[in-house]
Amino acid sequence: MPVSRLKPQLVGRNNFSFTQQQADLSFQPGFLTVADADRLNDSLDDSRGFAWRHDDIVMFGRSIAQPRLTAWVADPGITYRYSGLTLTPAQWTSELSRLRQRLQDELSAPFNSVLLNLYRDGNDTMGWHRDNEPELGDNPVIASVSLGQSRYFDVRHRCYRDLEIAPLRFELHHGDLLVMAGQTQQHWQHRVPRQRSQSGCRINLSFRYTARRD
Repeated sequence: MPVSRLKPQLVGRNNFSFTQQQADLSFQPGFLTVADADRLNDSLDDSRGFAWRHDDIVMFGRSIAQPRLTAWVADPGITYRYSGLTLTPAQWTSELSRLRQRLQDELSAPFNSVLLNLYRDGNDTMGWHRDNEPELGDNPVIASVSLGQSRYFDVRHRCYRDLEIAPLRFELHHGDLLVMAGQTQQHWQHRVPRQRSQSGCRINLSFRYTARRD
């Protein structure tokens, strides 16, 4: 297959589900109303006391500054470890608790934690990776809500070239919901690519169930 055919294929702005090639993806644009998304976005401003962190992570044996800000909100005692970091939980805010309850009701899945990433502009990124930490289990349900500036979100099969499966590209807008479930994290990677043309902030809220570490 020509390399051009394996470039990310943009998914439209309609409800979308993809349950092929060991993936289980669903996309719901406008999951939150503009008013609800605005209210949630405002509640996560550091001027209102929400604590964002800018940590160094270990990549390929080197310590580098993460190209984004993060926060970890979870039930008491639920820590999260990745790339040399151990995150201890902040308390649930009323706005995050309401969103968690709605997601649990609509997706019939438990969520005891949310990892928040703040992309300050189009230069902040997230590289290709899988959410496959042991504490997430084999088939985690990851429910991601986007706020603020629209950004691309790409997903690709780990063997996409050999299998000739074109990556998928979602343009995530204010209030959109993207859910990754089933075996997705075993076989598919995802990223937020650099978009220098985008100057605004984007926040991603990634709800998941995280097992307690002994």
